[in-house]
Amino acid sequence: MATAETGSSAGATAVDRREVRRTSLVSLLGSTIEWYDFFIYGTAAALVLNTAFFPSVDPFVGTLAAFSSFAVGFIARPIGGIIWGHYGDRIGRKKALVSALFLMGGSTTLVGLLPSYATIGVAAPVLLFVLRIVQGIAVGGQWGGAVLIATEYAPANRKGFYGSFPQLGVPIAVIVSNGIFLGLEAGLGEEAFTSWGWRVPFLLSVLLIGVALYAQLRLEDTPAFKQVQQQSAGTRRSPVIEVLRSHPKQVLLAAGSFVAVNGGFYIYVVYVLSYGARALQLPESTLLVGILGSSAVNLALIPLFALLSDRVGRRPVYLAGAIGTVLVAFPVFWLIDTRSTFLIFLGLLLGGIANSAMYGPQAALFAELFSAEVRYSGASLGYQIGAVLGGGLAPLIAASLYQATGTSASTSLYLLAMGVVTAVSAWLLHETHRPTEVS
Repeated sequence: MATAETGSSAGATAVDRREVRRTSLVSLLGSTIEWYDFFIYGTAAALVLNTAFFPSVDPFVGTLAAFSSFAVGFIARPIGGIIWGHYGDRIGRKKALVSALFLMGGSTTLVGLLPSYATIGVAAPVLLFVLRIVQGIAVGGQWGGAVLIATEYAPANRKGFYGSFPQLGVPIAVIVSNGIFLGLEAGLGEEAFTSWGWRVPFLLSVLLIGVALYAQLRLEDTPAFKQVQQQSAGTRRSPVIEVLRSHPKQVLLAAGSFVAVNGGFYIYVVYVLSYGARALQLPESTLLVGILGSSAVNLALIPLFALLSDRVGRRPVYLAGAIGTVLVAFPVFWLIDTRSTFLIFLGLLLGGIANSAMYGPQAALFAELFSAEVRYSGASLGYQIGAVLGGGLAPLIAASLYQATGTSASTSLYLLAMGVVTAVSAWLLHETHRPTEVS
């Protein structure tokens, strides 16, 4: 494992604590707003996009169309991983991250300005698909930059903890995005919310451009990248080709280990909204409260599991989360099907705890799998391929399974299968962190 750590830990020792805290804060802020941009689309797809952009079709078909537009963002994510991975390994982590933040902020703001089907007809869903693809490309490049800015600056014995900062952006973004939707729907009323209120969360995405400007002006590139740049002297081949040639097993197993993390997450925060509102006839506010509550607990659990991985290693913590996903696959939906607000929260919390056990140490795990010269490309490809196989199709598959079977058991079985894939992949990965290094 020494290869993957070369230049990373050595360079980190020269960085003072203020720089570590600053980079961690920027990675957290950038990740939070970036994921907020990506998630509000999922919430809107479950609640309103089917009527605003696909109004002339059967309600179920409209829901599938909205979830399909949600899924294309995931299909585009490996493209972003390839593009930004190449430049992140060639010209720097910071430049790649900043450009991805600008792209996401601009594309999401444009969704909020997009005319509906009633105004411009079929051009509306076409443009919606295009902007969703741009979102996917942007987030495909952002994650690797945020994670490497955090982990490559971190001390060797705290890479798990500091790597969890960009991961914290996910539950924070879920809380903020769903909270805004909940507040707007309650404050404006259903008619105004459906007519124009849903656009407000998208327009707030302009804030991401401010974070990008701050990162551009205040951050230096990581010590690990600077060292690689000095050693390579412009002689390196394409990082993407190199990582696929030298680390194919790590890329594939990283992707497999992410399937249940991402797939489970989007079932819990996107599909459950549609399932509860349409199949269980529950108020959307009941479901949003359950999602918000469980996300708040996960916000505390992610850094704790990351710290645990600094103590006992990445693999045992990650494996425990994958096995937990398998064990709770059926209980989650048994609890949701009770229609009780508290039990819905409890079910989502069970799924979220298992997810947090994997998501907490994941940034450090993926970064440590690859040597510094191809780390942006390798970590991004593994993450984004897993996102396509897991999260992107999860709401669409779950909705189709329920339509075909009429029971949530089919979704639970699908969740269980993803957990098995992730558990096997995590088992086959080698340990990347030596707990004896922790002092």
